[in-house]
Amino acid sequence: MVGTGYVGLVTGVCFSDTGNDVTCLDVDERKIDMLKRGECPIYEPGLTEMMERNVKSGRLAFTTDAAGAYRDAKMIFICVGTPTGKNGETNMSYIWQAADDIGHAIKALGPNQDPKVVIIKSTVPVGTTHGVKERIERIVGDLPFSVADNPEFLKEGAAIDDFVRPDRVVVGVEDEETGKLMQELYDPFVRQGHPIFVMDVRSAEMVKYASNNFLATKISFINEMANLCEAYGADISRVREGMCSDSRIGNQFLYPGVGYGGSCFPKDTLACIMMGGQSNVPTQLSQAVHDVNQAQRRRFFEKIKAHFADDGEIAGKTLAFWGMAFKPQTDDIREAPALDIMSWCADAGATCRGFDPVAAANVQREYPGKFEICDEMYDTLKNADAVVISTDWNEFKQPDFAQMKAALKSPVVFDGRNLYRPSQMRDDGFVYYSVGRASVGGVKQLG
Repeated sequence: MVGTGYVGLVTGVCFSDTGNDVTCLDVDERKIDMLKRGECPIYEPGLTEMMERNVKSGRLAFTTDAAGAYRDAKMIFICVGTPTGKNGETNMSYIWQAADDIGHAIKALGPNQDPKVVIIKSTVPVGTTHGVKERIERIVGDLPFSVADNPEFLKEGAAIDDFVRPDRVVVGVEDEETGKLMQELYDPFVRQGHPIFVMDVRSAEMVKYASNNFLATKISFINEMANLCEAYGADISRVREGMCSDSRIGNQFLYPGVGYGGSCFPKDTLACIMMGGQSNVPTQLSQAVHDVNQAQRRRFFEKIKAHFADDGEIAGKTLAFWGMAFKPQTDDIREAPALDIMSWCADAGATCRGFDPVAAANVQREYPGKFEICDEMYDTLKNADAVVISTDWNEFKQPDFAQMKAALKSPVVFDGRNLYRPSQMRDDGFVYYSVGRASVGGVKQLG
């Protein structure tokens, strides 16, 4: 596994758990030292325990020695990051560096080696796998090797289950033998009957983008409908019930809120927009999905501002934020809506306190001194002017409302995840704002 980030580490650990010998390679010595000590650098339920078990069995190892890792590997998975730049373009430097390193390793081993399979596991623009092949060929000449693309479909917070019980496995290959080898590798994970799709490389690369872009579209769509509900006095919860009972529509990823974040949906939507620009193919829908998502978090911030408009504006207020990760069951704060909203509130003069069960350390590192970080969820509420629910962790779903009300300076809740019933908040004496539903005791919501 080239790279011990989220994809590389989860993939390597899960492959080792089915009896494969796996070496995880990274240039980051600090991270490798952590892993050798049994410390997991990411938060993912079940990952540390599985990692420890397979290290103890001798099937899983961690190293910074590229030559040694490549020498013994039959299959090499490239799992490095492909971050999005400010202009929306995918940063491919880590992919190309990995390809060059692999090429030099194959060349050094000479003609007597068994041909290696180089698999792109990272999410990459269409055509990248062939680009990797060409770079390696320029280095190794006639020495044999093959390439494949194998996109990941791991949800942060449920990655282990997604890997060991996948809905489907997608593999893009150029030859039948590589396809058979990939099927053998994944066979233990699909014995419950889910399919392995073996297809051409470019189609496999596109499957990941198409899937994530569509899920992002569902989120932006339901948020747009929620905004219309607010404007016309409808209830998005009831609208969603009636809509999602249609079997053609389903109910997944159709929950209104402050928008999507994380490492996949924003990046992959922008990548589709970028690929469209490069090929002169209009991607108006993808652009609209991205624009709606970015506007949704800004809209929620404006809702907070509007509440305090008649009370000296937001400057000088203290706001408590429950949740800072982009979603529950992860410490990932990349593109987290909560942090945008917190930053805008702080920039407008508010004091922002935050609590998150696992992401607090990452927030402190990325935003040193900008926010007050609390170790206990009710501590954030003490003498605060309002609480903002920004991530739907389980511990926020049934809090002690009496304790909340007693701790807050004023009983105001901005619920960006629609965790509570408006009738309950009314009965308990809260001013309550949510998404796509009428406010309780507050100012008129945005039209």
